[in-house]
Amino acid sequence: MASTLRTLLLAITLTWALSARQALATEADPSADLWASAAPAPTVSDPLEGWNRLMFGVNDTLYFWALKPISTGYAAVLPLELRQGVHNVFDNLTQPVYFVNALLQGKGSQALTEAARFCINSTIGLLGFIDVAGETFAMTSNREDLGQTLGVYGVGDSPYLVWPLLGASTLRDTVGLVGDAFLQPINYGDIETWTRVGARSVEIVNDTSLRLGEYEDLKSAALDPYLSLRDGYLKLRSNQIAN
Repeated sequence: MASTLRTLLLAITLTWALSARQALATEADPSADLWASAAPAPTVSDPLEGWNRLMFGVNDTLYFWALKPISTGYAAVLPLELRQGVHNVFDNLTQPVYFVNALLQGKGSQALTEAARFCINSTIGLLGFIDVAGETFAMTSNREDLGQTLGVYGVGDSPYLVWPLLGASTLRDTVGLVGDAFLQPINYGDIETWTRVGARSVEIVNDTSLRLGEYEDLKSAALDPYLSLRDGYLKLRSNQIAN
């Protein structure tokens, strides 16, 4: 029973790890037009639309009934500067993922940048709380992940999937999620599973507090929110692979 519980909690930890990262996938260029035609329109494969719509509804309910109220209260207590710093710490912990995937994609210069960002921010940036590398040395992260790497190596568009808690994904990105989890420092060492889950929970609440209102705006502007989010996600991932 204890082993089963640990496995379940680890699975939740892994899904939450990518959830936060994908939610902030546009940070490398916040002004970028996600609908721009930097890459050909991806082929939409949605054979599990019934399941996906069901999970979309579950996640939508969880957002409005749990995540949004908690994140709103969290934002009311902690100032923006502190919340941004907390986000920076978690993003810094993901730098090994960015570094390895930049290498795998043959982007040597970007890999060196990712490594330098990690070293600088982990030391004089107070474990990443302050983005010294970005703010002082103009070193920006491309936030490469294994899902993008698989796309670069020719793994084409795969069936669209919506997972509980995780949200939008594809079969390719789900495989990438598992691979990237092995590069996350928080998944190593003598750290209790509950501690990992707690840390990921803080990460998600913190990052959601930085983007309150964005999901609501997108949903209210869409005739069919499910289709809009699906097509937007697939287009975003296609552009990230092309870049």
